[in-house]
Amino acid sequence: MGDMDNIFNKRQSILIANVMVDGKPADIFVNDGGTLAAVGEGVRGQYKGEADLVIDGDEAIALPGLANTHTHAAMSLLRGYADDMILQDWLSQKIWPLEAHLTGSDVYWGTRLACLEMIRTGTTAFNDMYFMMDEAVRAVDESGIRAVLSYGFIDLFNAEKREAECKATEKLAFQIRSMNNPRIKAAAGPHAIYTVSPEGLTWCAEFAKEQKIAIHIHLSETEKEINDCIAQHGKRPAALLDDCGILTPNTIAAHCCWLDDAECALLGKRGVSVSHNPASNMKLATNRAMPVRQLMAAGANTCLGTDGCASNNNLDMFEEMKTAALLQKFFWNDPTVLPAPAALAMATSNGAKALGFGTGTLTVGAPADIVLISVSTACNIPLHNVTSNLVYSCSGSAVETTICDGRVLMLNREIPGEDEILTGAAQAARELVSRSQSA
Repeated sequence: MGDMDNIFNKRQSILIANVMVDGKPADIFVNDGGTLAAVGEGVRGQYKGEADLVIDGDEAIALPGLANTHTHAAMSLLRGYADDMILQDWLSQKIWPLEAHLTGSDVYWGTRLACLEMIRTGTTAFNDMYFMMDEAVRAVDESGIRAVLSYGFIDLFNAEKREAECKATEKLAFQIRSMNNPRIKAAAGPHAIYTVSPEGLTWCAEFAKEQKIAIHIHLSETEKEINDCIAQHGKRPAALLDDCGILTPNTIAAHCCWLDDAECALLGKRGVSVSHNPASNMKLATNRAMPVRQLMAAGANTCLGTDGCASNNNLDMFEEMKTAALLQKFFWNDPTVLPAPAALAMATSNGAKALGFGTGTLTVGAPADIVLISVSTACNIPLHNVTSNLVYSCSGSAVETTICDGRVLMLNREIPGEDEILTGAAQAARELVSRSQSA
C-alpha cells in the first residue's frame, strides 16, 4: 500500500476487486470524480492498469453507504449520561440542564465522534439538527462524510426569540452555501409543533422554499403531542404542519409514531420522507410504532434514523435496521411486516433519496458511497441469504471499509486520526459534566 496518507480522504480512481453486489460476484471501478464508472463481473480486467488504488475486497459484501435520516450528532457526548427515565423528566432534569453548558468546542468534538462512529459502522450520510451548527459544519467537513445540517429552531411562541431563531437559520444556510461543498447541505430545522409557533413554522417553510433546501422536524412522537394539538388547534399535528406549508417532498419528519390513517395518506400525498427511529422510541416508551405499512402504501418515503446518542445510545444503522424490523413485527403482531429487503432499502436508497444524496444504489453514475462488509466473520457464516444476514445478524462492526464521495475514509477498519478524536471527545465530555456540576 505504501504511504497510507496517500490513500485516505482524497479523490482518486479506485478499483474494488472481488466483492459481492446484489448477491453476485462483481468488481467496482470508481473514477477520480467520485462516481461509480463500472460495476459487474470482469470489471477488474478492464480497469486494472487505470486505478490509482486497488482494494482487494476478499469477497466482502459491497453496499451503498447507509443514510441516517435523524440525528443530534453532538449528543454523542451525552451517551449514557441519563437513561431509563420518563421522556419529560429525562429532558428537563438531565439533558437540558447539561446542554445549557455546551460550548462550540463541545459541538465540534461531539460531532467528530459521531462521524467517526458512523464511518466505522458504514454510514456515509446523515441528517442532523442541533445548536452551534457552525462547529458541526467544521466537524463534518473534516470527517469526509455527507450531512444535511439544520439549526434546531425553537421560538417557544415568543416573537423576540423567533427573530433570533430566524437569524440563526439564515446564518447557517449562508455559511453552508458559501463553502460550496457538495457533501454538506443546509436545512431548516423547526424543532416540533410544541416548541415552534405557527408563525415560526410558516417562516421555516417559506425560507426552505426560497433557498431550495430541506426541512427537518420532529412529528407525532408522543400521544401527548397529539392530544395537546387537538385541544389547542382543533386538528392533529400533520394537518397543522400542512397549514403552515411544512409538508413537502423535501421534508424529513422524524418519529411519526402516532399518525392515524388520514395523516399517513396526507404525508404520502405531499411526498414527505418519514424517519423511523425505533430504538429511541422503544427506549423512551412512546407506546406506538410508526405505521410503516400504512405510510408505504400511501406513498411516503420511509427511511431510518438512530436519533441522538443520549436516547439510543449508538449510531449503528445495522442495529437500527434490525430493531425497526423487529419492532414493526412485534407491535403490529405480524411477522410479515417490514421484511429484510424493505428494511435495507429504508437504510440505503430511501435514505439517500430523503437526503438528496444520489440514489443509494451501486449503479453506474451513482456517487461512490460504498461500504464493504466482511464475510469472514461469525455473523456472516453461513451466508444463506445476504440481505437477511445484513439486517438480522450483522452489526456495524462487520464493516471493514467505508468510501464516501470517492474518498476512502476507512480501509480494513483503519481510520486515520481516530485516537485524537476519541481523546478529544472524551475530554470534552468530562469537562462538560464538570462545568454543569459546578454551576
